Amino acid sequence: MGKLYLVPTPIGNLEDITFRAVRILKEVDLILAEDTRNSGKLLKHFEIKTHMQSHHMHNEHKTVEGIVQRIKNGDTIALISDAGTPAISDPGFLLTRACVEAGVEVDCLPGATAFVPALVNSGFPNDKFIFEGFLPVKKGRQTRLKFLAEESRTMIFYESPHKLLKTLQHFVEYFGPERPVSVSREITKLHEETIRGTASEVIQHYTQKPPKGEIVIVVGGKP
Repeated sequence: MGKLYLVPTPIGNLEDITFRAVRILKEVDLILAEDTRNSGKLLKHFEIKTHMQSHHMHNEHKTVEGIVQRIKNGDTIALISDAGTPAISDPGFLLTRACVEAGVEVDCLPGATAFVPALVNSGFPNDKFIFEGFLPVKKGRQTRLKFLAEESRTMIFYESPHKLLKTLQHFVEYFGPERPVSVSREITKLHEETIRGTASEVIQHYTQKPPKGEIVIVVGGKP
């Protein structure tokens, strides 16, 4: 029987991939990639010539069974996302669960995940925290925010740049204008920055300077 490898890839800086990750990607029989065009640039940079196959949120439920069978027949397969660790707000959970249920070995390599440096860099308590990922866009958003208003642990969210101000305004509405917030964007990239302050202060900053790039929001828990 083969094995499934979950292989983290850099979230920006290409130096943030491990020697082991490069070796595994060269040795496996197949790489499942969220976007083969995007991942193709990474593989070319590290001279990885392993065959790739598309595996994303729109097709994973259809392909999982066949992939599990390939691994049971002896293939070793690596799963990568566009950036970071697979299954963290990216495809991977369905395949991992199917492998576990089928008795197939799963090996997740340690590596890049955007929320970890954002959390540590925020200066907020990180002995206990919750990762929320992306908030619901419409249905359930208000209910979730009302629930989180009572959360005492540090909270972590992912958000797109064009929705950042709207989300920060919701934080003011549900958490209060003085709730401490830290916004990290373009982590590990050339224009990386972290803006810290109260929710209202951070809104003022990004009203004057519209955000670009990948964003992680860290919010202090209720005192």
